[in-house]
Amino acid sequence: MIGYVDDIYFCNNLTFNLIWNYGKNYIFWLLQTENGINLINKTSKMKKSLLLAISAALASSSLMAGGIMTNTNQSAGYARTVSRNASLGIDAVYFNPAGLTKLGNGFHLSLNNQSIFQTKDVVNNYPYLNGTPTTFVGDVKAMVFPGVYAVYKMDKLAFSFGFNPVGGGGGATYATGLPSFEIPISDLVPMLGRKSATDPGFGVTNYTTDINFEGSSVYLGYQVGVSYEINPSISLFAGIRTVTADNSYKGTIKNISINPTIANTVYAGQFVKAKDFGTERATYYTGVANSYTGAANGAGSLVAAGLGSYTYAQAFAAGAINATQKAQFEGALVAAGQPANTPIGTSQVVYTTVAGQAKAGAAQMTGLAAGTGDKEVDAVQKGTGYTPIFGANLTLAEKLTVAIKYELATKIVLTNETKIDQTGAFPDSAQSRSDMPAMLAIGVSYPVTKKLVASLSFNYYWDKKADYGKKDETGKYIANDAVIDNNLYEFGLGLEYNFTEKFLLSAGFLNAKTGVSKAYQTDLSYSLSSNTAAFGGQYKISPAVALNLGALYTMYSDDDKTYNHKLGTNLIPVTETYSKSNWLVAIGVDIKIGK
Repeated sequence: MIGYVDDIYFCNNLTFNLIWNYGKNYIFWLLQTENGINLINKTSKMKKSLLLAISAALASSSLMAGGIMTNTNQSAGYARTVSRNASLGIDAVYFNPAGLTKLGNGFHLSLNNQSIFQTKDVVNNYPYLNGTPTTFVGDVKAMVFPGVYAVYKMDKLAFSFGFNPVGGGGGATYATGLPSFEIPISDLVPMLGRKSATDPGFGVTNYTTDINFEGSSVYLGYQVGVSYEINPSISLFAGIRTVTADNSYKGTIKNISINPTIANTVYAGQFVKAKDFGTERATYYTGVANSYTGAANGAGSLVAAGLGSYTYAQAFAAGAINATQKAQFEGALVAAGQPANTPIGTSQVVYTTVAGQAKAGAAQMTGLAAGTGDKEVDAVQKGTGYTPIFGANLTLAEKLTVAIKYELATKIVLTNETKIDQTGAFPDSAQSRSDMPAMLAIGVSYPVTKKLVASLSFNYYWDKKADYGKKDETGKYIANDAVIDNNLYEFGLGLEYNFTEKFLLSAGFLNAKTGVSKAYQTDLSYSLSSNTAAFGGQYKISPAVALNLGALYTMYSDDDKTYNHKLGTNLIPVTETYSKSNWLVAIGVDIKIGK
């Protein structure tokens, strides 16, 4: 008779009951499918995608008219004409600084404010998003968008100061996040859902989450310069603008939940936090791994005793194991999908394999928990840059004004100042680039009649040569010329009609043509061609005080992009459509003290 083996009592009743009751059809889903084995890799990628999305959101961009990074809606006069590049008024501090020599001697002051409202819509048709196709809306507001200009004119010289938001200028709220935020979360459905009629997975069919992101971006410009009149026909300008950049990010991704269904468990399709589910499953699979390790050790003892070709029933009949141990050995085999009469030597291999797979499953579930926990960000980025500015104003035939202004590129290095970062996306003191491009502005103004004045404006931005700090999906920085085919430009036409010496009405139209490629466009940062219509007027309260009122509306051309989203080894085509609309109202007061 073979001796009794005492060291093979390998699992306590609790763990055995877990295996027996949860087993057979469900507990080894992730051990038996490639999707399950790769789960930890997918949740890791999901987490990385979320971090990249958060870190890139609300990158600085123009809030209204202008280039990708540059605001040109810098006065109430602009808001009523969209063509001020040949301005000879006080707002020429920004638009045509060389023309300031045409002002009368003395002190001139202009105070302007605009209230701006922008809606940014992204429609995405990824099949696992809730409510596909899903529309994500970003609301951007800037109730205060100031423009302050001061000039002291003395004969042929004009000294000027300007203050305005030359980039950004508003705060954005994404109440439901963006596709970049949510698609990685929606991947939990195919990752944890039913694979086939015979492969239930974890039965997940839906997800919920609370995503909120708020941010602001403002690039304030402080400009000083000197204008000089060479002769009545030619004036020149030289100046510099200091640009201070301040981007703030506050965002949360919370309560990522799924609705698993697993027979004979508490999971019956109700929503549970994915983190809690992953933690519980990790604990469970750790217990499975420990139990099967014990079973493998016990089977090894029997094999060493020469019972490798026996079944457990035969080992029991031989007195090598007792009835409880026989039931546990055989139950573990059945739970692993093997017949109870599997030879002991073969069962040892089964137990060892299952133990290893269960350990991997525990690691995968730990990864799921780590990748779906709540995340919060509270950080700012600050930087400073300098913009040399040169200009010329030409007066031809006493009526025709031709103005030229050139702004050199502004290099801006942003530095993180991080309060809370549970994502790893904003390392404190880390640096990144967010330049403003070189810009050429040309304007022409001509009095068609004694009462009607027409003006043309042209702006050209060297986007390709700047560094906007744009990243690809892996977080690697991309050079502008790799994703921008042509530099952005815009044409504007403005008309002013003087009904009386005190009162005029004006209108304007602006067309902007972007040159970005499809590779540039993302839900976080996209550029669209547009048409802008403006209307307003000016009323001279007195010879020294003029009131400007204006309003404009910008209509953007939608753009779309199709890309492949990688889900495991599968590439799923996704189409994303980008749209945007803007409108603003503006008020300004021009004051002159002097002749």
